[in-house]
Amino acid sequence: MIKKVFTGAVVLTAAVALTASTSFAAKYKYEGGAVANGGSVSGVVSFAGKPQTIKKDLAKEKNKEFCSKHPMNEGLIRTIEKISSKDGKLAGAVVFIKDLAKGKEWKPETVKIDFKACDIVPRVFTVRKTNKGEKEGNLIITNQDTDTLHNPHGYDVAGANRKTLFNKPLPSVGAAADVTKNLKRLKKKKSKHFFLQCDQHNFMEADGRIVWNPYFQVTGADGAFSLKDVPAGKYKVVAWHPYAGEVTQEVTVAGGADAKADFSIK
Repeated sequence: MIKKVFTGAVVLTAAVALTASTSFAAKYKYEGGAVANGGSVSGVVSFAGKPQTIKKDLAKEKNKEFCSKHPMNEGLIRTIEKISSKDGKLAGAVVFIKDLAKGKEWKPETVKIDFKACDIVPRVFTVRKTNKGEKEGNLIITNQDTDTLHNPHGYDVAGANRKTLFNKPLPSVGAAADVTKNLKRLKKKKSKHFFLQCDQHNFMEADGRIVWNPYFQVTGADGAFSLKDVPAGKYKVVAWHPYAGEVTQEVTVAGGADAKADFSIK
């Protein structure tokens, strides 16, 4: 039986006062504005397989006594869920619309990541390229662990290749790294997968999908998603999970209607 996942939610807050429709158009080739008679895409992401976990022995790890207090620990053995599914529903899948150039407003937001109890919260999230003129407030990583050094190391991943975006030591509780400037290096044609790891505790890992428009959502335990205010048209909708895989389907959205799109990742 799989234990409950020790994760949290992405906290989104207003960041820098920028005009989304003009600023994002320049960098993302995306134009935001009012959507008249928009529709939606909704459904459920399923996983045709068993939940997958790995066991990590913390006996030789730094801060082993503190890290062993995590709720997914039994003594010094940490259970890490790589694929979390219940009743076939996949949690932690990112569903997004691919190559959409015009739609609803995309306001700059802050994604907040916590290094907490020797874990990364949340474990799956979304990342965007830093906008022109944006100096802070894109992605902030905070150490929530008392008397524990963490070292967030962020990568742009392409296949077997990893390119370092940042490497920021967080020596004590409350220490935070705003890596907004580092995310200017993301490339629209190449950047898809963002990987985050603690260099002090290598078992601490998290994954982000790099998004290029505001139509995305990370599924919860029920695997459900709903993308709203979608202009009428035909789109490629993708369901992606860092370890389960990726599925794409073509979806037609009619004005004022909800297009159903269920995904099964095998």
